[in-house]
Amino acid sequence: MTPVEHFDVLIVGAGISGVGGAYHLTRQRPGTSFVVLEALDSFGGTWWMHRYPGIRSDSDLHTFGYRFKPWEGPPIATADEILDYMGEVVEENDLAQYIRYNHKITSTRWSSEDSRWTIEATRTDTGESLRFTANFLWMCQGYYRHSEGYTPEWPGMEEFQGEIVHPQTWPEDLDYAGKQVVVIGSGATTATLVPAIAADCQHVTVLQRSPTYFVPGRNRNDLAETLRELDIDEEWIHEIVRRKILHDQATFTQRSFDEPEKVKSELLAGVRAYLGADYDMETHFTPSYRPWRQRIAFVPDGDIFQGLTSGKASIVTDEIDRFTGEGILLKSGDELQADIIITATGFNMSVLGDIDIEIDGKPLVFSDTVNYRGMMFTGVPNLLWIFGYFRASWTLRVELLADFVCRLLAHMEEKGARRVEVALRPEDEDMELLPWIDPENFNPGYLMRAMDLLPRRGDKPEWQHSQDYWREKDEIPAIDLDAPEFLYE
Repeated sequence: MTPVEHFDVLIVGAGISGVGGAYHLTRQRPGTSFVVLEALDSFGGTWWMHRYPGIRSDSDLHTFGYRFKPWEGPPIATADEILDYMGEVVEENDLAQYIRYNHKITSTRWSSEDSRWTIEATRTDTGESLRFTANFLWMCQGYYRHSEGYTPEWPGMEEFQGEIVHPQTWPEDLDYAGKQVVVIGSGATTATLVPAIAADCQHVTVLQRSPTYFVPGRNRNDLAETLRELDIDEEWIHEIVRRKILHDQATFTQRSFDEPEKVKSELLAGVRAYLGADYDMETHFTPSYRPWRQRIAFVPDGDIFQGLTSGKASIVTDEIDRFTGEGILLKSGDELQADIIITATGFNMSVLGDIDIEIDGKPLVFSDTVNYRGMMFTGVPNLLWIFGYFRASWTLRVELLADFVCRLLAHMEEKGARRVEVALRPEDEDMELLPWIDPENFNPGYLMRAMDLLPRRGDKPEWQHSQDYWREKDEIPAIDLDAPEFLYE
């Protein structure tokens, strides 16, 4: 018989969210028993899993880093730098004792009779089956499927004589030196990857269906450096710089809604400064959508644009007709020769970690639920899902929700409640239910492809997943835990 371990809280995942959650539990809820189950063999999540050349953050580490530990490096950091930072968090706060690596959760079942979750897991290194029970499930597993990236099915892919690689599953032995490489896609991954490999390749061609917005700039924060010159304490620098960045981001985001054409002109001018007045900006760098409808990547020191001007890289804006034995035939009739094709075409969303979840013996159909502020869901007791911000650093929401979980657990303890779930109020019964995210507000491909798997939203703030950190930083701490949408038993 499989032995069972019981915990007050079970955290799924030891990435930036799970490690942050573990820290806040130890600080805000001493005495709460918990465990972190991680399917990979180390902490770090994205930063441990992704091994493609040049991998780095696409948001600044002053806000992507935790509020409790100052970030002292450059704003845009490499995966190794982020892992080192997280490793310090784990070591300095003695969090390793709570984390179990190589533990892949396969299913979890809620029992209203027992008011607890039963979690089935497998040791990926030994094949051993394990069972845990927990009063509360904290889903910190991220939002994309680690095992495979998203690659569209194009005609003729089987005919291509070279290698087809997705950055998410980058082969360690991939030899691109002196090769003709085509990178499909023009998002943050491409902006990271191309500068890292261009010098070694014969040539890199970026093939995009449509342009993307970028923000080039120096990889340093002048305010932080000035404060260091003044010998200000790093904790003070961290807080001041975070506030300044968040203020600037709030202003920029609001302007993208209020004056999108002006913001668009400014973004394009930033790129044109690197590429020169004669570059075909209209074709290759002028998106058809307004700024911030999709994520905007920061390009440190304009490195991808330097590759374009040096001649080691080029960009083609066209659509794929089919793959051929030697490369890619475009709908324009042109053909791109390639030894290696890299499909930087995004990822597949993982809804609740692709874990089979049952509520009192019935499979959870996530898309039948209504989301409460993008973190709890109608009909799903004692569970909170971490999903961060699109337009600000993920970690900002991680810590807001960590505070919320700790406050909710304390409130349940005070009430003597073993169960909490959210439910529509009488005034919400006739509320129109809409897709999880308004595509007019934010519409990246990975989200649009998964919309039918995601919960619904209502037309009231409580039943929407806000992307506004500057509003939520005040609203979430002020949530009335005795409001009628919370049901306790």
